[in-house]
Formats: sequence, C-alpha cells, structure tokens
Amino acid sequence: MRKLYLPVILLAAWASAAAQQEQQYTQFMFNKLAYNPAYAGTFESPTLTAVYRNQWMGIDGAPQTQILSYNQRAAANRLGVGANLVRNTVGISRTITLDVPYSYRIPLRRGVLGIGLQFNIRQLYQNWADPRLNPSQKFDNAIPTDAQNKLLVNFGVGIFYSGYKWFGGVALPRIKDNNIDFSDLEGVISREVRHFNAMGGMTFTPTSEVSITPQMLLKYVPGAPFDADLNVSVLLKDKFYGGLTYRTGGDTNGVGESVDVLLGMQATENLFFCLSYDIGLTRLRKYNSGSVEATLRWWFNPPAPEGTERVDPGRPW
Repeated sequence: MRKLYLPVILLAAWASAAAQQEQQYTQFMFNKLAYNPAYAGTFESPTLTAVYRNQWMGIDGAPQTQILSYNQRAAANRLGVGANLVRNTVGISRTITLDVPYSYRIPLRRGVLGIGLQFNIRQLYQNWADPRLNPSQKFDNAIPTDAQNKLLVNFGVGIFYSGYKWFGGVALPRIKDNNIDFSDLEGVISREVRHFNAMGGMTFTPTSEVSITPQMLLKYVPGAPFDADLNVSVLLKDKFYGGLTYRTGGDTNGVGESVDVLLGMQATENLFFCLSYDIGLTRLRKYNSGSVEATLRWWFNPPAPEGTERVDPGRPW
C-alpha cells in the first residue's frame, strides 16, 4: 500500500476539493436526499439507503464516508419526511452530520413538485494529538495540542420535481455561513460556504425491457470553479443496472477529475445494490488505486409492476 505523509495528503485533499466543502458521491442518483431536502417522499416506497465510499485507496488519511438515509411519504402522500446521517473522515478530521428534511408535495398534472426545508446539525472533530502529525514548531500557539470539537446548526431549502419520465431540482442544503474555526484567536479565518446543487434526468424506454437515463448533477460554490457529474445509466428488465459517469474539475487542464463505472442489481423485490469504481484523471492518480463506492437500498413496499397507474416510475433512481 502506498503511503504519503499526512500533511501532504491534507494539502492534496484541500486542492482537489477546492470547489466544495461537502463530500462528493459517485452514486448521486441513489443518494439525492444528500443534495436536496425536497426529494424526501419522492419515491413511492419508504426507503432505507446505506452508502460507503473509500476515496483514493492506498493513501493514508484519505477521505472515507458512510451514510445511513431514510425517507418516506406521509399525510396521504402530501408530505415527505426523512433523515440523513453522514460520517466523514479525512486525515485528523472527522465530521458527523444529521440532516432532517421535510418536503411539502404538490400534485401537478404530470408529476409532483416538492418544496423542501431541512434542519441540520453537524459535529466537527480534529485530533491534533494524532501521532502521524509532526509539526516543525511544537510550541506554536496557533497549533492545538489536543482534540478539538465544534457543534454547528444550519438550515437548507430546495425544490424537486418528479414526473413519470423526468426529474429535476435545485437546492441550497446549508444557508448559514457558520464559523468553523477551532482557534480562540481573534479574527475568523474559515467559514462554511453555501453550496448550490442542481440535478436532472430523463428516462427513455426504447423497448419494454430497456430503460436509458441520462442525468447530471451540477455543483456551484461562489468563488470556486463550477463542477458537474454527467451520467448515463441503463436498466435491463428492471433488474440489471449499469452506468458511466464523467466528473469535471481536477488539475489536468480540462481533462476532468474522473471517469466512473457503475454496476448494480435489483437482487430481490426489496433489495437493490450497486458498486462503482472511480478512475482518477488528476495528478493524484499516481499515488492511489482509485475510489470505490457501494450502495444498498431497501424498499419496504416494493413498487407496483410496470403498467400500474402511479405518479412515479418504480426505478432504482
């Protein structure tokens, strides 16, 4: 396994994620609640989703993320409620985030429009006693000597439209620009920045057994480069899933950040799983073995068969 000194990894992680403070997910199509609170209640079944992401495998201290997410409809399908618990680690830092989304669902002629609000609480933790750290000045007052904790509260908003053949939405998951400094020194150096997310996609059915869905996730942070994930997914016989994603950004003069391959399967009526592998395109690819992500989704009430009258298509996304 390749190892790099932790300070170098922290610098590389910061440079690679310069456009955002939030985690990135290859399987965003199965994890929409992380980007938009108005998605709550969109799918016809109460849904429990678990996600594991290991980014830049082989690098000590590289980002790792675990998610447990639940959402369902309520009040005769007029409301959507849920919860999204996220644990993310990178280097000496650990972040635990709980999102509690609420969506008011407005039936339209050919779909449903969700208007979402979200309460958010986040714990920041940094272990400055980590033995991997070796500061050049051991008695610098600006460098903590023990673990640091901070609790943040925030709010978010979003809208999400879901029809039988297409979906789209925009969101601002965190509105407040909270101070995220741990230091007690005067002046604020670091703040949470607002992240604007937009996503959309359309499903085509060339045959009764094949569905093709081009979709995209757009991410914008003021003062940082624009970022996008562009995906094409294929579902065969409502059972076998495959996808290909191109992620923009990176440090290679427009080549992009990664190309991602996704493979999944509706294993039972209730259980869907998907695995993905990111092939990095940045200079950091020389020091890691790519990134992997796994998603498990459990439908408590599997969707009705094709041809049954309903608002939403019973598809994994």
